[in-house]
Amino acid sequence: MIQNGSDNTYNADSITVLEGLSAVRKRPAMYIGSTDLRGLHHLVYEVVDNSIDESMAGYCDRISITIHLDNSVTISDNGRGIPVDIHPKEGKPAVEVVMTVLHAGGKFDNDAYKVSGGLHGVGVSVVNALSEYLEVTVKRNNKRYQQRYERGIPVTSVSLIGESESTGTTVRFRADEEIFETLQFSHDILRKRFEELAYLNSGLEIDFRDDRNQQRETFHVEGGLSQFVRDLNSGESVIHDIISGEGELDNVVVQFALQYNAKYKEDVLTFANNIRTREGGKHLEGFRTALTRAINTYIEKSDLAKKYKQKLSGDDVREGLSAVISVKLPRPQFEGQTKTKLGNSEVAGIVSKIIYDSINVFFEENPKDAKAIVEKAVDAARAREAARKAKELVRRKGALSDHSLPGKLADCQSKNPEESELYIVEGDSAGGSAKQGRDPRFQAILPLRGKILNVEKTRMDKMLGNKEIRALITAMGSGIGDDEKDISKLRYHKIIIMTDADVDGAHIRTLLLTFFFRQYLELIDGGHIYIAQPPLYRVHKGDFERYIKDEEEMSLFLLGRIGEDLSVQIDDKIFFGNDLTNIILQIRNLQLRISEAVSYGIPELLLLNLLNFTRKITLEDFINNIIPYEILKYLSDKGYLVEFEELVEDDEKRNYLIFENSCRSRFRLGLEFFQSKVYRRAFEAFHELKNICNNFEFILSKKEEKREIHGLFELYQAVMDEAHKGIHIQRYKGLGEMNPEQLWKTTMNPENRTFLKVNVDDLSEAGDIFSDLMGEKVEPRREFIERNALSVRELDI
Repeated sequence: MIQNGSDNTYNADSITVLEGLSAVRKRPAMYIGSTDLRGLHHLVYEVVDNSIDESMAGYCDRISITIHLDNSVTISDNGRGIPVDIHPKEGKPAVEVVMTVLHAGGKFDNDAYKVSGGLHGVGVSVVNALSEYLEVTVKRNNKRYQQRYERGIPVTSVSLIGESESTGTTVRFRADEEIFETLQFSHDILRKRFEELAYLNSGLEIDFRDDRNQQRETFHVEGGLSQFVRDLNSGESVIHDIISGEGELDNVVVQFALQYNAKYKEDVLTFANNIRTREGGKHLEGFRTALTRAINTYIEKSDLAKKYKQKLSGDDVREGLSAVISVKLPRPQFEGQTKTKLGNSEVAGIVSKIIYDSINVFFEENPKDAKAIVEKAVDAARAREAARKAKELVRRKGALSDHSLPGKLADCQSKNPEESELYIVEGDSAGGSAKQGRDPRFQAILPLRGKILNVEKTRMDKMLGNKEIRALITAMGSGIGDDEKDISKLRYHKIIIMTDADVDGAHIRTLLLTFFFRQYLELIDGGHIYIAQPPLYRVHKGDFERYIKDEEEMSLFLLGRIGEDLSVQIDDKIFFGNDLTNIILQIRNLQLRISEAVSYGIPELLLLNLLNFTRKITLEDFINNIIPYEILKYLSDKGYLVEFEELVEDDEKRNYLIFENSCRSRFRLGLEFFQSKVYRRAFEAFHELKNICNNFEFILSKKEEKREIHGLFELYQAVMDEAHKGIHIQRYKGLGEMNPEQLWKTTMNPENRTFLKVNVDDLSEAGDIFSDLMGEKVEPRREFIERNALSVRELDI
């Protein structure tokens, strides 16, 4: 209803104008995509892209990136340095304009940069707006200049701070905790991005240091895209030499390299102005057109036309293909600031022409390799035809028809897909419990025998030959394959993976997720795939029974059982009941904080010694390279020899403490650690407990029994052991250990159950994970295990 009158005044005063960078802080997702981990990394990419632009323009050959212990990041280059002279229109130093004004930069006038990744001019100013602080240091005109900003606002002027014989720009920033959900950068994600940039910019050196895990790597590739493809095919059996080429047309530079291996998976990476276009775009369209056309043209012109009469499709010619396509153009049009898809329509034709001509030349000069590629594509076409016939065969037999559902499926009574659920369970034992425990009106059960086929390593024809996969496809009812899949025919709108909480169960779950990701991504995108969360524990005593989902809930449950007959004496005070529970909760919190710090590689004993110091250590304690006497004496008494180290790299000072213990073991700790949330939280947790008990000596009493306890963690364990007494705790290893009633009550009843919905935040990242963990190559899996070995909490062997 439209209301008349002046009650709801709407005039010029109602219009809010967001000045400067306040719009960015108000709506950060509009500029960086999200405020989660992906948006956090986007800040780093924006600054690094500016340095890459300097490299592409021919002025920079070295970039260094450091993640500090407080999750601040430093990016340094040896480019020209951002101008510091006064901007004629703004009346401020140019560096300040770049840092504080949206759509300001050198990317709009192609005289400054012929091509660039940061085309919107919002990159570094957005980083500034979304940072707790940002410091920019410019080396230019034989001088060094510096300015500091806090949440996008300059807090110092551009100051001359010294001389410099070199040029370049250094940006150090710390993302704002008020904006971002997490400040924990992923080492692996950043490492992969920097490695890609080194491949794409032959001769550029990228130094990546992560102070959190003491790792440092330098990426430097002379072979460019050919080396990129060679490394993509590392460990694979390749069938020909690498085809590569480049060309320029209408100011668009195109570079590519490709090679086929003996496998069947397609691995094509595309880039525009060094930015990974994860969703492809016009350059990918042009490449695919050129490749298909070149191979079919070669067949027609050669004597192979008599032998291979069928025309090959795009899918046929891309089986087993590894390729990298990179385009550099003056005015790229990306879909959004996060740059995931290239939209310049003219690029498709340019890419197609340059790559088509290059492949033709290669085929003419290398007929043996050309024939091997054609045979590979023809084999793919035959396999595709075999898969089509396999589908027809099983369909004729009724195996993929709604009218002939698999015999092992216990279907539900409802024919309404929106209310119907399909539980995929492992084995007949769990299947039996699930069938008896379910609500047959809307819950269907499909037990799978053993582990299904790993579809990451198999073609469609072999996949359809697998009995378990065929049963799953049939039960879902939506067909398979791009030509026949119809999601509207899906028989169940909730498909729930329900496996055991052990290694085998995790493996089966991963195999199923691989199958859905590769063959039914639409189901994941549509929110149809779920993972059941059966409880890990059953606690019972007499008539009392409770199901507990995980270790966290179990700890809290046991803490709730600390009885009034249990007490702890600290000095001359006695704590029991809620007061004792609060102390144990504080010890548990300290354990979590210490684990967080130890995951950064900091030795636990050294950390505890640092926490035990009488006050919080600050960066100011080490100004002017002097370690305060009080800290030095304290650590010396604890058995540590302490040194202060100052490194100067790219004109930036980096300060460290070197700890050497009596065993001559040395550890290097960046001073940023004392500004980090990890240290602050651990210190506060430790000293809250120290205020309660200074020497950590306790007397634990239960009725008439007393015993001495030495140390916080010994007290925690002793109290938890007491809480365990008098109850039976059953840890479920498999769903088959539950009877039907228990399975219904805990895992299948819509009123009580907990599900995890499967979704894909980043398609490319998810694809890479499945390739690494489930693909043919052993090395990526080994690296994954080595990287994550120390993060394992429970090892089931």
